[in-house]
Amino acid sequence: MEWWLTLSIVFGGFVVLLFLGVPVAFAFMMVNIMAMIFLWGGGGLSQLILSIYNSISTFALLPVPLFVLMGEVMFHTGVASQMIDALDKWLGRLPGRLALLSVGAGTLFATLSGSSIASCAMLGSVLVPEMERRGYKKPMSLGPILGSSGLAIMIPPSALGILLAAIARISAGRLLIAIILPGLVMAVLRGAYIITRAYLQPSIAPSYDVKHIPLTEKVKSFAAYVLPLGAIIFLVIGVIYLGVATPSEAAALGAIGCFILADAYGKLNGKHVNKSVCGTVQITVMMFMIFMGSSAFAQILAYTGATRGLLEVVMSLDLTPIVILIGMQITLLIMGMFMEPLSIMMVAIPIYWPIIGALGFSPIWFGAIMLLNMEMATTSPPFGLNLYVMKGVAPSDTTMGDIYRAALPFIGCDLAAMALMISFPAVVLWLPGLMA
Repeated sequence: MEWWLTLSIVFGGFVVLLFLGVPVAFAFMMVNIMAMIFLWGGGGLSQLILSIYNSISTFALLPVPLFVLMGEVMFHTGVASQMIDALDKWLGRLPGRLALLSVGAGTLFATLSGSSIASCAMLGSVLVPEMERRGYKKPMSLGPILGSSGLAIMIPPSALGILLAAIARISAGRLLIAIILPGLVMAVLRGAYIITRAYLQPSIAPSYDVKHIPLTEKVKSFAAYVLPLGAIIFLVIGVIYLGVATPSEAAALGAIGCFILADAYGKLNGKHVNKSVCGTVQITVMMFMIFMGSSAFAQILAYTGATRGLLEVVMSLDLTPIVILIGMQITLLIMGMFMEPLSIMMVAIPIYWPIIGALGFSPIWFGAIMLLNMEMATTSPPFGLNLYVMKGVAPSDTTMGDIYRAALPFIGCDLAAMALMISFPAVVLWLPGLMA
């Protein structure tokens, strides 16, 4: 059978199962089982089991549950809420101050959580009611939180970044360091958009009297609830950058640091630990169930010659490498409208990675751009995961249409950040080049 026909059947079967409502993990597994039996006969199931074992028994995946655990501890113990209160005291009467607070808090929380879902739930439950009370319109109450929660993917620790590195077999440490600067650029673009729109359209984020807070109280609150987070950030990012620890060791240090910090604030108890651990197990199992299909899918592509065939087709096109790269990103954007990020990576990486190698692109650079694309998938209508998380924490009169419209400007900010990353690769590659 021709490679393109095999690829069409496998991928088409996967899409049909998704449209029938089969969960992504089970759709992947069903397609893989049928393909393995068809290609390898009776030994196909044994090959599938071996692929599953090899895919999830790798040491590179160890940081994933630990990064998720960090965010769960910060969320359930309320430490993140104290951080937001401390930041709020410093904003004064800036246009759209509560929306800006969501960006600042989202950026800081991103350094403590590897999950955008946890970030969206926390920011939404804490800030949206206050924004509504202050008369903020939905585009400026929902949108900034949707945009800011995605920073958890683009600022270390990033569970999705670790999974991308594991699937693509690139350095997880270098990828995590590479996304720091793009993540900060994304935060700045969000802040600039909020200030500009609030200035041009004051009714969307009405100003209000802010209680005067003495400088000593501001400093004391900042030192108590924000500066200690610097220690957690160093335990995760600093030790990787200095070459002192691997991502797995850094993730363990960060998780221990979060428990110690929560206990120091008197917030740690058995109930919070139980919620944090259960939440971590649920999210990790969901990720790993989908992840198990990747190795078998890659083997199917290689065995049928689809990988080699696609590579030959792409290389025969009379297009410049940068045009091919942009086309690849557009394809990911379209997939992100209907699929969740991990599933997209499972499908795309086995196909894309041989192509970027042949085109001579840096795997770390392309990985960072792809990770930004995956961040956009979490807020892309109609099926972005964070859109439905926001629906769960937003006021009861909020419609999905309100949420879709609120998300679009921040997807535009992401596209601007992607254009910068493509035009100026140093935005991604500068920090990894300085690593020990």
